[in-house]
Amino acid sequence: MLRNLLTVGSWTMLSRFLGLVRDQLLAALMGAGMVQDAYQIAFRLPNMFRRLFGEGAFNAAFVPLFTTIHERDGKQAAVTFASRALTMLVLLLVGLTLLGEVFMPAVIHVMAPGFSHGNPERFLLAVTYTRITLPYMVFICAAALVAGMLNGLGRFSAAAAAYVSFNIVGIAAIGWAVAGHHDVAVASAWGITLSGVVQFALLMWAAARHGMMPHLARPALTPAIRRLLARMGPGLVGSGVTQLNLTIDTIIATLLPTGSISWLYFADRINQLPLGVLGAALGTTLLPLLSRHAAQQDKAAMRGAMDRASDYALLLTLPATAGLMAVAPEIMSALFGYGRFGPSDVNHAAQALLAYAVGLPAFVLIKLYAPAFFAEGDTATPVKISMVTLALNLGLNLLFLKPLAFMGPPLASALAAIVNLGLMLAVLRRRALFKPTRAVLGRMARITLAALAMGCLTAWAAGQVAGTFPSWHLPLRVLGLGALVGLGAVLYALFLLGLGVVTLPGLVGMVRARLGRKRAP
Repeated sequence: MLRNLLTVGSWTMLSRFLGLVRDQLLAALMGAGMVQDAYQIAFRLPNMFRRLFGEGAFNAAFVPLFTTIHERDGKQAAVTFASRALTMLVLLLVGLTLLGEVFMPAVIHVMAPGFSHGNPERFLLAVTYTRITLPYMVFICAAALVAGMLNGLGRFSAAAAAYVSFNIVGIAAIGWAVAGHHDVAVASAWGITLSGVVQFALLMWAAARHGMMPHLARPALTPAIRRLLARMGPGLVGSGVTQLNLTIDTIIATLLPTGSISWLYFADRINQLPLGVLGAALGTTLLPLLSRHAAQQDKAAMRGAMDRASDYALLLTLPATAGLMAVAPEIMSALFGYGRFGPSDVNHAAQALLAYAVGLPAFVLIKLYAPAFFAEGDTATPVKISMVTLALNLGLNLLFLKPLAFMGPPLASALAAIVNLGLMLAVLRRRALFKPTRAVLGRMARITLAALAMGCLTAWAAGQVAGTFPSWHLPLRVLGLGALVGLGAVLYALFLLGLGVVTLPGLVGMVRARLGRKRAP
């Protein structure tokens, strides 16, 4: 599991790094204003459907069924099932895309009601850009199904690597616009759709290499497809609730001053780095493993897998959280504080990052524990938990709207995620799937203490240069940020050693074993 986690995490890290480059270009060339706000709305709508159909309920229901059919009935039966599922998914999404293209102004009225008042140009830009990006959801959701097939077979590298192309195509589109003096926002919107085509093509090629390429087939309600639909139903409601949470945040943000959507986007992109690398990697690698254990009704093995995954997650997520909170202004200044993204934008985005970071551990652990429900075919319980989370998020958004302005949506999401995690753990504990031993809890407490101590000292170090940091030239700001991150890493390692979480002989042994495996023929 650790090897698969590192594989997916490494590719995701590369994708996030390239995504950072793409976001830096967007910030420098478009700033945080009307055009950027409209562009982000255009990306958010198809991305919402990607999470709903591609990475949400559909994938959670599809992967366990595909894995079971492959192990029980063989390769050909699994490919046939996948082909019928792909046909069903494509037909649904093509229909939604056509409806969306026709009724796009009404869609934007719902998604961004604040755009309809006082600034008609921003509304028209959002309609134009979203019509360009909407077809992306068809290709990326189809790509997610093929990626689910590969993951179910334990082939994690190809699926993780294909997603890197999203940012490669995006950067190329921006470069083309700059070189040819074209509209950057329009070129970037077309880049989003083109990247979906590229990702789908790459994953189909990878599936073909393994003799598992699906194809469009005549729709048929076979028993397997009926089970897929039955499992998807509650999951779609649950994932829909999650996406409705994000939609609420978006709607609230459009009612705030121009630029709020942009500040929240760039802050969220930094927060998504550890969330995407750790949360997505853990969820992706854990679901097939838990599905196999669930099929064997081996709860002890499921608990053991989740305990190990929890340890990996906390060991990396807690220092990331402490680090983001300690140096948020320096992060936003060094990465985005140039071009049209001015000092005021940096300050606002840094405040939003602080609010997002509050919920980072909960967001990562939710992605870790959700597969335990899906592996047992239970998509109803997450729905019920999500309904509570939705109500809480809506209430907090309304409560925070005036006093916290643009910081309200991220803080509301963070607090709702913490409650979501607590409810999930309570249910898993009742089902005997979450029973950490005293030793495990003690280790988690020591990891938390190490992260807190590191965060406090790193925040003190950042405070020594905070007054002059924004005035430094960009290379110096990047070097300064690197020095703060390096200091935090060293401090965290020392605290882990001092608290006995890790030992030098253990680390040396792991490195030697790893090097030995690499040298082996």
